[in-house]
This record gives sequence, C-alpha cells and structure tokens, in this order.
Amino acid sequence: MKKSKGRLSITIVSLFLGIILAIQFRTVNKSVGEGVLPTQRAQQLALELKKAQETRDAAVKALDEAENKIKQYEKGEADNNVYAENLYKDLEKYRMLAGYVDLEGPGITMEIQEPPADVQFGIEYNIVEDLDLILQTISVLNAAEAEAISINDQRYTAFTEIERAGNHIEINGVSLSSPIVIKAIGDPSTLESALALKRGVVWTFEYYDYNVHLTQEKNIKIPKYRKLKEFIYAKPVENEAN
Repeated sequence: MKKSKGRLSITIVSLFLGIILAIQFRTVNKSVGEGVLPTQRAQQLALELKKAQETRDAAVKALDEAENKIKQYEKGEADNNVYAENLYKDLEKYRMLAGYVDLEGPGITMEIQEPPADVQFGIEYNIVEDLDLILQTISVLNAAEAEAISINDQRYTAFTEIERAGNHIEINGVSLSSPIVIKAIGDPSTLESALALKRGVVWTFEYYDYNVHLTQEKNIKIPKYRKLKEFIYAKPVENEAN
C-alpha cells in the first residue's frame, strides 16, 4: 500500500512538472520566434528547468529509499515470522512432552475387564489388588516408544500418580474402576507386539482370568493433562562461566 501511494505521488508530480515545462517551452519558442526573448528571461527559465529536474530527481530518490525501506521491513518481518514460528513449534513440542496438549494419532487400545469371582474357591481378582499390572503395562508401552498414554482418558505424564484409593484406583486425583481402558499413540504394530509377547502383559492378565481386548487403531485421541503443576523448590540451573 505504501509503495502504491509513493508511485502515485511521483506520477502526479511528474505530470505537474511536465505541464509547467511544456508551457515554459512554448513561451520560449514563441519569444524566440518573435525575436524578443530577453537574456534575463532565458536565464530564469534555465534556472527553473534545473530546479524542476532537481525536484524530480529528489522525488525519485525518495521513492527509491522508501521502496528499499519497505523491502527491509518485509524481510525483517519475514525473518521474525520464521523465528516466531520456530519458537511456537518448540513450545508445542515441549507442551506435548509435558502432556498439556490434546493429541491424536495411530496407536492401540487395550480394554481390561475384571474376571468373575470364583465362588467355589472364594478367589477374587480385581484390578485394584493387581495395580502392579497396570504399572507394568505403562512401563512396557514407554519401552515401546509410546508418544502419549492415557488410562480411562486420564493422561499419563511424569507427574501422574497411580495409587489405590479404597476399592478404586486413583489416577491424577480421579477415582477409576473397571473396565480399565488404556490408550497409547505410537506405531500400532510395535505397541501391540510389546504387549502381546509370550508371558508378557496381556498373557499375565489372561492368566489371572482378566478379559483383555487389544486392538490396533488408525486414529485415537488422548486428552491433555489437566492438573497444574507449580514448581516451589525446583528451578533452572544457570550456566556457570568457565
């Protein structure tokens, strides 16, 4: 927009100067034709012509400088945009790692149903008593390079607590009960293979009569971690001068 206005101004100035010069040259030609052009008048016209040329040259120079500044601003803005974009990408990456972003992608879903009670022998398995199997599942998924994990839509992060709370499991301060649905984003085949190994996690659940349904998914959604973490004692280590 600034560039267009500058060109329009130069065009108007040039037209105006052209009209003045045309009138002056017509006057000079008329005076010369009549043989009555005074020397003083000729010198005055020459000075006016020189002044008009200088004005034109100054206007052209100003336009060039303005265009160069616009180019510099545009380049600077482009560089700033790239820098800001890179900062935003880094920020998003760390937010994803911390668990503060909703994510979606391919992966697996593992649904765990508690086994029926064995009335005859009085044996009853439940997910609360077998909490270590849940922890083992998370460990296996992390080893298989899962990029995000949730348990009953509770995001698992470095700050997630998984503990017994009466007859429930408490994750991120939320009480959960059977069925337990674990989701993980990553390479579906790798994640499934890691869980379905012989004498692995799925095998152990099934050994204790849990009903496990493990499937690969083309796209699953894992919600973000919703608890805010305040750092009271920890602080970044400042770089010490050598």
